[in-house]
Amino acid sequence: MKKVFFFMIISMEVFAITPDKIIKNVEHNLQSNNSYSQITMTVTTARGERMMKMESWNRGHEKSFIKVLYPKQDRGITFLKIDTTMWQYVPKIEKMIKIPSSMMMQSWMGSDFTNDDMAKESSIVDDYDPVLSLEDAHKYTLTLHPKENAAVVWGRITIEVEKVHFIPLKAIYYDEDGIRQRILYYSNIKVFGSRHLPTVMTLVPINKKNNKTVVRMDKVDFDAPIDDERFTKNALIRYSQ
Repeated sequence: MKKVFFFMIISMEVFAITPDKIIKNVEHNLQSNNSYSQITMTVTTARGERMMKMESWNRGHEKSFIKVLYPKQDRGITFLKIDTTMWQYVPKIEKMIKIPSSMMMQSWMGSDFTNDDMAKESSIVDDYDPVLSLEDAHKYTLTLHPKENAAVVWGRITIEVEKVHFIPLKAIYYDEDGIRQRILYYSNIKVFGSRHLPTVMTLVPINKKNNKTVVRMDKVDFDAPIDDERFTKNALIRYSQ
């Protein structure tokens, strides 16, 4: 009997999932080598509501290209991200802009997301050490602490992850003083092949009472063929038309 009990303990230790593995599974579920998506973003403030439509091409989390389709006055604005560097092209003034580090915490296209969010998309695995804080029958709750010398803006992040398919449910972002700054909710889970993807993300800033930004994935094509030329600075102008 003691041998059986000892074997059960060893088995549990061998197959117990680690916080690092949970985060990596989340990333694997949300990303592929190539993906194309059509997105609707709705920004709500005390002054009203504004909607934007965009197309997005991604290669892992290292490269992305975004084109604004709507509203008319913003149509053709393009963004290119390579690693943590971002460029923007504005066709109305025929100007290409490299987003400087001094502007990384500014609003991205008037939303509650920042340029830093877009430039460092999915860098959690590289920049944070996860600790399993809570676990119940349905979800893991992880606390993410910045790694030493990591160039991040958040003092810590807590994230809730559904246990079966490793779907993120909610993330809370804290500043260096431990004060909550914003909450990101994930919802409307849909199945794309073997992936379970939250197709609605709602970002709510704590210090702006009437603000929220809702991002809806209207279409997602994982492993879509994408030309390498899409992820070049020349593409910012070429595909702005």
